[in-house]
Amino acid sequence: MRLALPDRVRRPRRGPEGHAPDDVPLSTDDTRLLRRTRLRLLAWSGGLTLGILLVLGFAIYSAVSSAFATDSADRLRDFADLYAGPISGQPPSFPNQPVEQEYGTRRAGLFIVMVDSQGRVLLRTRSLPPGMPVQDGLDAAAGGRSDLREVVTGDGVPLRVYSESVTDRFGNELTVQTAADRTEEVNLLNLLLLVMALGGAAALLAALAAGYLYSGRALVPVRESIARRQAVLQRQREFTANASHELRAPLTVIRASVDDLRRNRRKRVEEVGAALDDMEAEVRTVTGLVDDMLLLARTDSGAIELDCVSLDLADVAAEAASMLTALGSERGVKVVLDPLPAIVQGDPVRLRQLVTILGDNAVRHSPRGSKVEVRVRPEDGAALLEVVDAGPGIRAEDLPRLWERFWRADNAPAGGTGLGLAIARWIVEQHGGEVGAGNRPEGGARFWARISVAGPGPGAER
Repeated sequence: MRLALPDRVRRPRRGPEGHAPDDVPLSTDDTRLLRRTRLRLLAWSGGLTLGILLVLGFAIYSAVSSAFATDSADRLRDFADLYAGPISGQPPSFPNQPVEQEYGTRRAGLFIVMVDSQGRVLLRTRSLPPGMPVQDGLDAAAGGRSDLREVVTGDGVPLRVYSESVTDRFGNELTVQTAADRTEEVNLLNLLLLVMALGGAAALLAALAAGYLYSGRALVPVRESIARRQAVLQRQREFTANASHELRAPLTVIRASVDDLRRNRRKRVEEVGAALDDMEAEVRTVTGLVDDMLLLARTDSGAIELDCVSLDLADVAAEAASMLTALGSERGVKVVLDPLPAIVQGDPVRLRQLVTILGDNAVRHSPRGSKVEVRVRPEDGAALLEVVDAGPGIRAEDLPRLWERFWRADNAPAGGTGLGLAIARWIVEQHGGEVGAGNRPEGGARFWARISVAGPGPGAER
């Protein structure tokens, strides 16, 4: 009894939004995580920059403001001593100098007033700003103390006021109060604040822009690691889904064959031989499929090591071609070897497997009575392996997907698993080479693999 095989899967399932397993975009959660991480790095760099700018600005402003205040306070004390000296019996600092002309106008920016213990004004400049004398300063200076404070007059003029108590020759308690106009000082300090604010804002924006760029670069390895992880997970999901689908067909045939044998258990073996043949064929299919899946699973995990030695690719192709000859004889296809010496560094087992995969694929797609040619040619820095057949060729829409796992063309012959070309591509890439396929002008397909003479590059799996 011969059982009909169920339809096999022809094309692999695609990733989200039509992406292939090797082109998986970052998930929404990972994208948000990277965005939050980048914003945190940006906030930290911006916060540190802002803190440094604030500390630096405060230090500069405090130093300049303190310098202004110290210089102004010294001038006020000297100005007060100029009048307090003669009153207390000491010689004046600037005798014979007309004080009223030098300090008696607002242009000089200094004012003076002297009052007695009853608050009567004994001496003053010709024009005093509103609010002078400052009573709080007079009260603070009573009892022989001195007082320095900053006030704002009624018409908005900022003043620095110094008050001190002196005793005249007759023992009377007097208070001298001097004041300096701080308008120019305030304007300079405000200008300094503006310059520091604008400069600090520009520096902060520059720091944020630089932090944004550098944080993006710093997260590139993280982004690539997440993308690789997602690609591996997606590939595993694709692998599991397609493998389960591929295994379902032969297992169904085996189960049906077992049921048939159970129903006909009293019959002789030759009478149920068809079921046994089906089981044997499907077991071979499952064995080959499992072997290929295990190989690809190990390649994904990086568990396979290449044992590279110096070898002649022509000898490797000859060994593989001898095995292909038997398969070609079963299908009525002649396998022809056309080699030239080509020394490379490679793994003989994997390279033999490469020739076998490409040759088996060519034989399966070749009509009876045709031939498959396996050629080896040396090239500059590489060895070229070509496998050509006289089959129907490759449809243009199928070319981009030849090397995908579990993918098989709609017109592909029965018996394949869709994993052979994916394994072939992995072997070539691990040897630092490249692989490709196309159609021959005279008809048929041409598969080629270029193997680097130097062997696997630094990125090959070990």
